[in-house]
Amino acid sequence: MPSPSSNLRALILPASAFLFGLISLGLAALWTFAPSQQGTQTSSVGGPFELTSMEGARVTSRQFEGAPILVFFGFTHCPDICPTKLMEVSEIFRAAGSKAANVRALFITVDPARDTPEVLKNYLGSFDPRIIGLTGTQEQIDRAVKAYRAYYKRVPTSSGDYTMDHTAIVYLMDRKGQFIGSFNTERSPQEAARELLRHL
Repeated sequence: MPSPSSNLRALILPASAFLFGLISLGLAALWTFAPSQQGTQTSSVGGPFELTSMEGARVTSRQFEGAPILVFFGFTHCPDICPTKLMEVSEIFRAAGSKAANVRALFITVDPARDTPEVLKNYLGSFDPRIIGLTGTQEQIDRAVKAYRAYYKRVPTSSGDYTMDHTAIVYLMDRKGQFIGSFNTERSPQEAARELLRHL
């Protein structure tokens, strides 16, 4: 018959392994998205893309070089996260004023089947005009999502429709399109605007 100490070890070892796994995942996420002390890129996040703007024009990542950009993945049917983030970015741009005239935020849809250029344009009309909606083919969207190490998943609803789970990170990219870090839009617009302007 196993001793009490043997039973205790049998319980502790799996629990320790599980805890170690959680800690490792957390550290990996921090390493992926946290900028280094020197502000240099710590991982390969972002990259070239070719998509369609809300004006129906073909655009590439190179067109946005020369000024920092914010990148956010979402979809127009999003009930809460997307409109909240877009409103926060709009307030940050308003606080930054004309100094951020060349700064853009890219709202890349993860639902291209519904988010046509026209739908994106109508939806984003309620936010700052420096926010640009981008869509494309499913393959183009998937390449952009992969480049930014983002995530999305189509989730059926009880009504027979669907919604989308997706990454809620706002990516801050520098003037050359290199990843700086995750941009906190939940602080005061003035504080966030000061950080944004430091990268001009």
